[in-house]
Formats: sequence, C-alpha cells, structure tokens
Amino acid sequence: MTYWGWFFIVIGWATIIGLSVYCFSRVLLAKKKKEVLEISGTGRAQWASRIGLILAMAGNAIGLGNFLRFPVKAAANGGGAFMIPYFCALIFLGVPLMWVEWTIGRYGGVHGHGTTPGMFSLMWKNKAAKYIGALGISMPFVIVVYYNFIESWTLGYAWFSATGKYFGKTNMEAMNTFLKTFQGAADNATFSSMIPILIFIVIALSLNYFFLYRGLSKGIEVLAKIGMPVLFVFGVILAIRVLTMGTPDPSLPEQNVVNGLAFIWNPDFSKLTQSGVWLAAAGQIFFTLSLGQGIINTYASYLREKDDVTLNGLTTSMTNEFAEVILGGTIAIPLAVTFFGLAGTQQIASEGAFNLGFVALPTIFQKIPLGQLFGAMWFFLLFIAGITSSVAMTSPAVAFLEDEFKWKRSKAVNVVFSVMAISTFFVVAFFKFGFLDELDFWAGTLGLVLFATIEIIIFSWIFGVKKGWQEMHHGADLKIPRIFKFIIQYVTPVYMLVVLGFWIYQEAIDKFLMKGEAAVRHPYLWGARGLFLVLILLTLWMVRIAWKSKKEEKEYAEAVKEIETVK
Repeated sequence: MTYWGWFFIVIGWATIIGLSVYCFSRVLLAKKKKEVLEISGTGRAQWASRIGLILAMAGNAIGLGNFLRFPVKAAANGGGAFMIPYFCALIFLGVPLMWVEWTIGRYGGVHGHGTTPGMFSLMWKNKAAKYIGALGISMPFVIVVYYNFIESWTLGYAWFSATGKYFGKTNMEAMNTFLKTFQGAADNATFSSMIPILIFIVIALSLNYFFLYRGLSKGIEVLAKIGMPVLFVFGVILAIRVLTMGTPDPSLPEQNVVNGLAFIWNPDFSKLTQSGVWLAAAGQIFFTLSLGQGIINTYASYLREKDDVTLNGLTTSMTNEFAEVILGGTIAIPLAVTFFGLAGTQQIASEGAFNLGFVALPTIFQKIPLGQLFGAMWFFLLFIAGITSSVAMTSPAVAFLEDEFKWKRSKAVNVVFSVMAISTFFVVAFFKFGFLDELDFWAGTLGLVLFATIEIIIFSWIFGVKKGWQEMHHGADLKIPRIFKFIIQYVTPVYMLVVLGFWIYQEAIDKFLMKGEAAVRHPYLWGARGLFLVLILLTLWMVRIAWKSKKEEKEYAEAVKEIETVK
C-alpha cells in the first residue's frame, strides 16, 4: 500500500463514516412529529416511523452492485484515483438527484399520486408529461423481472454454502461450471434439471409477494427494519474476517490483505485523464443510489407535506455509501487478492461482477476455516440486498394501480405479480442466449439515465428550481447550502446530458446493431427487446385509461353540478 493509497482510504472512510454518524445523530435527535400511521388524509398509506423509512430507502439503494459492481469498477479505473471522480459524481449528481426525487415524490403524494405519471403531470401542464412519467413505472418493472432471477441465485448459493453443496469444486473452472448448470445455461451431472433454480425463484418471488401484500408499514418497513441491520452485521463480520486474513500462504507473501486493499485504493493518477473513468464513476453513483427508476419517488410519496426530505435524503445516501465503499470495498476484491494474487484478481475482475461473487468467492470459502458459515453469510447478505431492492422496484406498479385505478392493494399486487411471473419465465428460459443482459442494458442502463435526465430538466426548468427549492425545504431538518440550488439547475442537468450522450455514442449504437453477438442469439435478443417494448406499451395504455377515466369523472361531476345549479 502506497502513501497515497493510505491517504485515500483514510479520507474516504473518514468522510463517509463522519457524514453517516452526523446524519443519523440528527435523525435520532430530531424533534419527533406526531405520527399518524398507515392512512393519510388522501387515503394513502404512510410510513410507521422515520427510521423505517430511511432503512427502506437505503434497502432500495443497497443492492448487489454495492458489493460486486463497485469493487470491480474501482479496481479497473485507477484504484484510489477513481474515488476523485466518484466523490465528484456523488456531490454533483447523486445527492442532488436524491433530494430532487424525494421532493418530487412527497409533492406528488400530497396530491394523491404515488408514481411519476401523476407527479410529472402536476409539475408540467402538458399532455405528454404523464406518458413520459410512465417510464418511472415500466423501467423498474422490467428490471425486477430479471432482478428476481439473479436474487434467486443468491438465495440458492446461501443454501449451497450452508449445506456444502459446492464444496469439493476447488478450482475456478469447476465453480464456473457449477454456476452455469445451476442457472440452466449448461448441462452437467451436478444439476440434472432446472428444478433447483425454479424452486429458489418461487421462494424469492413468494417472499417478495408476502412483503408487498402486507403493505407499507407492515410489510416493506418490517422487511427493512429486520433485513438492513442483519445485512450490516453480516457485512461488518465479513469485513473484519477479511481484514484479519493476513497472509494465508506464507510461501506467497505478496498475496495478503494489505495488497488486496492496495489493489483498490492505490491511485493511478494517469487514469484521471481518461473520460471513461469519469463516466464509470458517474455511472456507479447513478446506479448505486437507484436514481432514475421512479422508486424513490414512490417511497417518498407516502410522506406528509411537512415531513423532512433533505436530511432523510442525505442519510439514505450516506447509508448506501457506507455499505458500498467501506463494506463492498473491503470484502470481495481484497479477499480475492489474498488467494489469487494481483494478476489472478485482475483476470477475475475483467470477467465481471458475477464471476467475482459466484465463482471466485465460493472457491475461497472452501479454503478457509468455517467456510460454509462465511459463505452462507455472504450470499444471504446479497439476498437481503436483493430482496429489499426488488420489493422497491415492484412498488411503483402496485402504487399506480392503487392510486389511479383505486384498486385494493391485494388486487394490485396479484395483477402485478401475474405479469411479473409470466415475464420472468422468458428470462429464465432464454437466459443462456443473452436475454437477461439485453433487458439490463436497455432498461437497467440506458433507460434509467434517459429518465433521470428528463426528470432533472422537468424539476429544474419546467417546474422551476425556485419553486422546487421552496418545496424541498418544507419541513426540512437540514438547510441545504444555496450552492446546490445552482448545481441542481445547471450542473446536474449538464452532467446527465453528457453521461447520456457518451453512453449512446459509445454503447447504445453498437448494442442496437448487435455487434459482436453470435447470429444464433439474435432472435432471442430481439425477443428481449420485444418484451421490453410490450411492457412499456402496456404501461402507456394503462396511463391513458386512467387519465381518460379521470376526465370522464370530472366531466360527469361538472354536468351534475350544472344541473343542480339550474334546479
């Protein structure tokens, strides 16, 4: 570890821990407001407690990417130097957008709208607003269709770790085969059919259904209050175990945990001149905070008019950063370096986050004392991160049916899960042909950036930053420095437009033309695009029906009033 490596790790950790302690102390010491739970004046559910709200928001943000995607991105983009553009993106993109989405969500909820079609139509008096807002329902729904499949892997691997199912497959090749056969992407004697993966998918979907069906305070909030503390306890235990790993093989003294931390934190300043590093940092901040998905808006819509959004939003961001930078940056990559060395870890990281989490780490767990226990903790941690996110991703669709069609929650959840189950079937059936990756790019990458760009422009320039700033500070427990008013109006929109433009230029065109894809996969990739389009069109159609119904109801009410006036 170099001097600059220690400098970046100390500054990074100290900043995040300091801000996390500050935010939570302010939240816990804040004057408690009268809590009117479960049903508000608009007839909508409300959070049972402030800490439950923050944990649920953090659960939405903290996902698989915190523990797998972040360390891979950091290691590949300059190590400690990556943290410079990373924190720049956090300040100029992440936190401002977090505040904006909390504010839009509360504003919409006060007026009876829990999703972005209604929120955008309030902020922008244009017929197109509600249809643009439909992306805040369809995008997270498309993502959760394949995210639940990945979530089921973590649950399956938690079980396989606890039972020692994969123990004995002590090299990367054997573990890679184990993963592919479990996913249904290859044939092997270990899994003679897809029944095991289907069992874990059913369990994962059933748990999602259970928490959503029970509602906001009795379901989603309970999941967050139990799940998030367990996640952090497991994460801290695993981080401590890694930090005390030392040098497992004395004959290979360079393979130690300090060099593992150095792999992430030692800066390569030459990387700062590369635009790709800045884009990678912006992308990581964007995805890790779950921005541009309409989820934060929906969760914030269950606030009351004078409930704080500024301190809550910052606390959510810092909770996520603690999980990502401190826990995520301490477990996977440093552990890989201690067992596979720098060159081996570089190869592992270059092959993607799933290779690191589901192939490399299970191989390592077989080589350490209590490996089954630590393996089960690692994958159950990932499962908690997954289910708190997937429940959040499904919430906009459920809230839309409740708010705009006045359906009971039970009916809304049943309909949403029926569509989800059918859609997930295609992901599982055609996974080995790239079906999941195709959905992930168009919905989980490009679609979210596009939606967030539109969202910040509507808030800052159409609704107006002056009005938005005032709305943001209604009932605020934290006064945001005025410089952020300028950042929200100018810096964040430009930042988003640059990121969107570069991604379209660098990736979207080639992705659309399927460059580098085998011809045999083309029909399945078009099938994924077809499913993506169908789900968007279905959402647009539902939005049209809802607003047409509202218009007819309004016209009827006006006609009745006119008749009564004549009488």
